Parts: sequence; C-alpha cells; structure tokens
Amino acid sequence: MLLSVLYLLIGLVLILFGANFLTDGASAFAKRFNISPLVIGLTIVAFGTSAPELTVSVLSAMQGSAELSIGNVVGSNIFNILMIVGVTALVVPITVTRSTITKEIPLAILSSLVVLICANDCFLGEGGQNVLGRADGLLMLCFFAIFIAYTFAIAHSHSADEQTEIKSLSLGRCVLYIIGGLLALIFGGKLFVGGASDIARSLGVSESIIGLTLVAMGTSLPELATSVVAALKKNPEIAVGNVIGSNLFNVFFVLGTSATISPLPLGNITNFDLLYLLGASVLMFIAGKYHRVRTITRMEGALMVAAYVIYTAYLIYQL
Repeated sequence: MLLSVLYLLIGLVLILFGANFLTDGASAFAKRFNISPLVIGLTIVAFGTSAPELTVSVLSAMQGSAELSIGNVVGSNIFNILMIVGVTALVVPITVTRSTITKEIPLAILSSLVVLICANDCFLGEGGQNVLGRADGLLMLCFFAIFIAYTFAIAHSHSADEQTEIKSLSLGRCVLYIIGGLLALIFGGKLFVGGASDIARSLGVSESIIGLTLVAMGTSLPELATSVVAALKKNPEIAVGNVIGSNLFNVFFVLGTSATISPLPLGNITNFDLLYLLGASVLMFIAGKYHRVRTITRMEGALMVAAYVIYTAYLIYQL
C-alpha cells in the first residue's frame, strides 16, 4: 500500500513536470518558426494543461482500466468547475465576458450532454451494457475538431496584447525539453495509473471512485495552479476560460481518444456522476449570467465549493 502511494506521488510529480517542460519546449520551438504566440497559446499551451488527464486516461484505457480513464475525465471536469472556479471566486469575484456566457459555457454544457448521451446505451435501448465505444470516441473527436476551428476563428478578434508570453530557448534545449517532457509524461503516467489501481484494490473500492476523486484532483493541479495565480495577479477571469478550455479538451479529445483506442465500459460510473457534471456546468452558467454585471460572486463561489464537498462526501459514503 505504501509503495503504491509512493508510485502515485512520484508519477504525479513526473506528469506535472513533464507537462510543463513539454509545453515550454514546444512553445519555444514553434516561436522559432514564427508561429503566432496566440496560436501557440490556443493549441500547445492548452494541450499542456490537459496533458496529465490525457496521459492518465489513455494509459488507463490501454491497460484495461476503463473506469479509471472515464472517472479521471468526469472527476477532473467536476473539480475544475466547482473547486477551481469556486475557490478563484472566493479569492476575487470573477467578471465573465458576454462571449463566455453566450458561447463558451454553453459549449461546456454541450460536452457534458454528449458524454451523458453516449454513455447511456442501456437507457437508449442500444445494448445491455453502458459503453463508450469507438463510434462515440470518433464522434467526440469530431466535436473537438469543430471546437479547434471555432477557437482559431475567434482568435482573429483578439488584440496583440492578449497574446501568450513565451520563453526563448535554443534549438537544442527545445528538443531536450520536448523529449524529456514526453518521457516524464509516459513514465510518470504508468507509475500513476499503476499506483492508483493498486490503491483501489488495496482499499477494496472501485477504480471509478479513485478516478473521480484522487486521480481527478491530482491531474487537475495545472489548472488549479494557473487559476489561483491568475486570481492573485488580479486576472480572475482567466480562471473561467482556463476551466472551459480544459473541460472541452478533456471530453472531446482525451475521452474521445481513449474510447477510440479501446471501448470503455462505464462500470461503476453512474448517471449520478454524469448528471452532477452537467449540473455543475449549468450552475456556472447561472452564476455568471443572472447577475447585473455578469460576475461570479464570493457567495456563488462558496456555493460551488460546497457542492463539490457534498459530491465528494457522497462518494466516500458509497464506499
């Protein structure tokens, strides 16, 4: 048990450092070839913050731990909305732009609906077991392609001063960062998935519970760090964009890729978890929209954090 926890922690550290090095190396490499910093921010940096979820979910799918793969994505998205946005709003109330309310948050709600529909084979009369199959995975990847196209389309409306600041590195260091980051992600991911699976077996609980809680919190650390730092720098609105982008990436790309590689039976991931994710997305929409100046207040932030505590308490009660 102790060795499994050690593997989990070492794996998490490697994943987080690997994602950071890969992002820095790839961004600097792209900059050397005069690729727009904004394009880099919308693609490579966005990929970097979701690399932990991608690594854990894909490796879990390949190793037959479907519940860990799905639980990681669903749990991470719930954590992103309720805890990251909630905690950020407690630090500094978040002003939400009109575009975020009318376009980005509805996309997050759509992604939650897509998972809920694709995961309900039994309810829809499509089979005797709820499975995210390859067709579901390919559908999610199609949604991801649409989301990327939309992202590039709106990029033209952003001014130059909104572009991402990127480190300058030599070509050799770029290659070293990229290779080192990938190796750290792969090796760390294997340790993390193995440790999480062993802990689940040792405690006699399902991998879905571990995925929805421990793994989800661990892989969401990059988003949490980004949002808290942004709030402390008086840019709390970044938190909402960071969370929405990460959630869309997690569902459409991470879960889509995982399901395409290997069909994912839901097992102990239930409609309660999927509906809670949908409800969290709707709650974020309501908190941002139904206010005179489109602001997620400290009171609403406290409500989000309380909702996450209730959800976690329910999962623990189910053990």
